[in-house]
Amino acid sequence: MKLKPTFRSYKSMRNCTICVFFWCMVVVFYSVHSLADEQVFKFKSPSFNGNNTSSHYLTIENQEHSRKLSLKAELKALQDEIERDKENTTLARFVRNLESRIYAQLSRQLVENLFGENPSSEGTIELEGNTITYSSDCVYITLTITDSNGETTTITLPIGTFTF
Repeated sequence: MKLKPTFRSYKSMRNCTICVFFWCMVVVFYSVHSLADEQVFKFKSPSFNGNNTSSHYLTIENQEHSRKLSLKAELKALQDEIERDKENTTLARFVRNLESRIYAQLSRQLVENLFGENPSSEGTIELEGNTITYSSDCVYITLTITDSNGETTTITLPIGTFTF
């Protein structure tokens, strides 16, 4: 004879009732003592929730503006560096030195013509589109400088008191 378990016995039924009652009491006990608030979702970004939105936009605008300024400053610094590198090549330094010596020689010749042992009474020099005219009346030396735009500058020097 085979034994089949049945749940109709008094003992198993009583155990099942106690177990169900126990679990019901546990659920009721914990549900009474569990106090919860409703869950509310809020965006943290001011762009979405509207709190302090204007200051948030102002901060973003300031960041964008300062970034643009820093990019412009970097670009200008790079252009200045390229320009400095062009001016400091060997050829550029040679040309500057040559121009300086030529201007010094022209200046020395002009001073020699004005104040030398045999001073000339007048003369004209053409230099890069500018005209320098000088004249002497044995009391004053008058230099007249006319630039390429036609503007004139006149310098008058006394001869007798112009010594070192």
